[in-house]
Amino acid sequence: MFKSKVIGAAFFIAFFLFVDLYVWQGVKLLIKNSSSTTKKIAFGLYWGYTIGMIAFFAFARFVPHAVGPLAMRFVGSLAFSILIVKVLWVVFLLIDDSQRIIRWFGKDILNNEKGVETFAVGEGIPRSKFLNYLGLGIGLLFLGSSIWGVVKGAHNYVVRRRKLKIKNLPNEFRGMKIVQISDIHCGSFWSREAVERGVELINKQNADVVFFTGDLVNDTSKEAEPWLDVFGKIKAKEGVFSILGNHDYGDYVQWESGKAKLKNLQEMYDHHAAMGWELLLDENRVIERNGQKIAIIGVQNWSAKGRFPKYGDLKKALAGTELASVKLLLSHDPSHWREQVLGKTDVDAMFSGHTHGMQFGVDSKFYKWSPVKYLYKEWLDLYKEGEQYLYVNRGFGYLGYPGRMGIFPEITVFTLD
Repeated sequence: MFKSKVIGAAFFIAFFLFVDLYVWQGVKLLIKNSSSTTKKIAFGLYWGYTIGMIAFFAFARFVPHAVGPLAMRFVGSLAFSILIVKVLWVVFLLIDDSQRIIRWFGKDILNNEKGVETFAVGEGIPRSKFLNYLGLGIGLLFLGSSIWGVVKGAHNYVVRRRKLKIKNLPNEFRGMKIVQISDIHCGSFWSREAVERGVELINKQNADVVFFTGDLVNDTSKEAEPWLDVFGKIKAKEGVFSILGNHDYGDYVQWESGKAKLKNLQEMYDHHAAMGWELLLDENRVIERNGQKIAIIGVQNWSAKGRFPKYGDLKKALAGTELASVKLLLSHDPSHWREQVLGKTDVDAMFSGHTHGMQFGVDSKFYKWSPVKYLYKEWLDLYKEGEQYLYVNRGFGYLGYPGRMGIFPEITVFTLD
């Protein structure tokens, strides 16, 4: 294990060093005609940043309590964004160098045919300023977008409306309004005012019921405590129903004991109760109107992906819903739908989250794309096969990168028909 960690660390150090050295060649081209003073300043800033980041992350690694989570999040996001800028720049520099090698190779063959002495690869063939500037420009465009994604995108709450045509829906429930939110991730928030604005927007929808489909926190129940009063303001006529997501169990923390982990989980249960949310742990609640019934079913986290836990018991959660005309399932991970729900149960609609749309991508009416689509078959918005629906919510909060680029936080309003 130790050997593999050392090899992995050596690989990443070599990769980052390669990127920095290669990008420096592009920087030198930009300042080629500058004064010696300018060149010295550029050298100091470029390599000073690299050394500074290495020092910061080393300090954070060995003195973890000295660096706050907010500072770590923002510095980490900045470092990652600048790394992407550099990688994009390197791609264009490599394209340029590939062209130079090909041109040199052709020149070498021609000169050899003429009996002319040849020189080192690339000699006499200058770098392309166009490709250098293009690589830098695209990289800076990404950096600008990532900064905008923090400043504006993180809390750019979008209300999306969907109509669910459910077979055998009793007339008593036609027009019933359901609001779904997911993946709050309290531990990531950096603007209380913006989050409060999002909660007000939820309440403006005047929902019959509100569904919260998991991941209240990032790691521990303590992260939710400063926000209980904010999310406790969410109201609905028939109540707020909630479930746990993979981050809510404390699985990503090194606990001093199993007892401490269980205490954290009990605190999570208590937080849901304190906000007035009805937490469904492999159980259901039935809403009845004039003798007609709809079952709201909540299952603990269950994922078809090996690295995520399988805590949920769907069979247990469904018990007692046999007489309900409509069954609505809350399950955090969308991979659960195809694995255990679709074609295997009479659940009419499943509501999930988890993917966040990776907080990055294209999310238009005509085209949707994000890297997460290569990991999850159902990763965003509404899916239907036969008479069964799945909705994958984009999430209310954010994790890791403290913003969103292209795929914005979501409040979904469903109308039953």
